[in-house]
Amino acid sequence: ARVAVATVELHLPDVGSLKGKRHALKGLKERVRARFEVSVAEVDHHDLWQRATLAIACVSRDARHANEVVSKAMDFIEEHVEGRVIDTAVEIL
Repeated sequence: ARVAVATVELHLPDVGSLKGKRHALKGLKERVRARFEVSVAEVDHHDLWQRATLAIACVSRDARHANEVVSKAMDFIEEHVEGRVIDTAVEIL
């Protein structure tokens, strides 16, 4: 089995509180999980209102498929986030 792990660092300029940030990320994470059957978690910048880093993980038989799934999930996040993507990274384990 192969695991693809992607990180997506986000800037959320319209968020004015940690509660607002949680609300903005919750719906996005739920849609990504449901659509791509991946795990999604906030992994950094917990104490900053307008920054977040999400990690996306996909387990698959082959590395190419896992990479493709997390890449599509990253594209989805970029299209649907109430803000912008600052940085991304993908690692195959």
